Amino acid sequence: MKIAVVGTGYVGLVTGTCFAETGNNVTCIDIDVNKINKLSQGTITIFEPGLEILFQRNLKQGNLKFTTNLKEGIKDAEIIFLALPTPPGADGAADLKYILKVADDLGYILEKYVVIVDKSTVPVGTSEKVYQALAKNIKVEFDVVSNPEFLREGVALEDFMKPDRVVIGTSSERAKKVMEKLYSPFIRQGNPLIFMDERSAEMTKYAANAFLATKITFMNEIANLCEKVGADVDKVRKGIGTDTRIGNRFLFAGIGYGGSCFPKDVQALAKTAQENEYNFEILEAVMHVNQKQKTKLLPAIKNYFKGDLKDKKFAVWGLAFKPNTDDIREAPALENIKELLDAGAKINVYDPEAIENVKEILGDTIQYAESPYGALVEADALLIMTEWSVFRSPDFSVVASLLKNKVIFDGRNLFELDQMKEIGFEYHSIGRQIVK
Repeated sequence: MKIAVVGTGYVGLVTGTCFAETGNNVTCIDIDVNKINKLSQGTITIFEPGLEILFQRNLKQGNLKFTTNLKEGIKDAEIIFLALPTPPGADGAADLKYILKVADDLGYILEKYVVIVDKSTVPVGTSEKVYQALAKNIKVEFDVVSNPEFLREGVALEDFMKPDRVVIGTSSERAKKVMEKLYSPFIRQGNPLIFMDERSAEMTKYAANAFLATKITFMNEIANLCEKVGADVDKVRKGIGTDTRIGNRFLFAGIGYGGSCFPKDVQALAKTAQENEYNFEILEAVMHVNQKQKTKLLPAIKNYFKGDLKDKKFAVWGLAFKPNTDDIREAPALENIKELLDAGAKINVYDPEAIENVKEILGDTIQYAESPYGALVEADALLIMTEWSVFRSPDFSVVASLLKNKVIFDGRNLFELDQMKEIGFEYHSIGRQIVK
């Protein structure tokens, strides 16, 4: 099939590449000339494990092309995916200006029937707004479909190529047949292709992310209570995770959720509730608790150094909001770093992928190490903010030799308490006893 994808961000590039991998002819479109030039020349612009292999293969085979010209990019397309940013506005609502602008532009240039697909995460009712924007100027038949993405950064290829489910929102039988044909290679193992109305599809995406964010936040509340009563959150997690009604995913305690989806989607759903005069109290609590959780370790850090952090040097392992991505949007590490800097501390950081993105925000206000151990040199303490695999089994004798104090503040509970006690570290984690 001939497919156009408007937007070459995380969702757009993964979507375009994966559809090309199944034999479709895909053109990705973006107004960012520099980005399109890089992609056309074979330089991938995001980090996602395994993506570059598929990207290079399909670029070489000619299944994947890039352009800044919307009219050229959508020529002969049977399906046009809108994978554009929907950043939160000042009031928390998703900003639809990019999607509606492209819809308006498409109305002038479409020359035959096409299915327009909202792939971005959008509020309930967006498909109708897109339809109206197109209908103002269009002279041919078209359908607007909602097809929310459920990609997890770090395992996005697996999620796309072998989806748990594919959700399609459409009231058009014609569009339904087009989407069935498109997704047939991805559901051969029997995973469901679920059709519903457009509004329900839009709500499904927000409901899924809001539920997972609530699950994370609930477990962090349990962790905080565990600290008060002397329980161990890891044991509690195992105890409830084996209940099939609950499951074992998203039950790991830590310093809160971040990234491109959960924060803005929870915020946008709460805003939708407000606009419909409904007080969504659970979501309001989720956002409030998560914001506090991000800096959960700071009181312990300040207490250890008797309230004086001026000129103290901290090694920070992990900057991305989670491992296997370079995404730092809403990353807890950044909030901790900024508060430590405000207190007069010095920071030396290491992350396998996210350093360049952090440099664009923090510049030379912090130091950047080329290895985990490089960040530790002359540091007063180690802070762990992201659970990268490279941090899970360090040589603790080297760590001890480089740190001024044998103390670790771990926001991701990477190490076992017995192990830390045996090797003589003071160890602060989330929802577990302090090891001294």
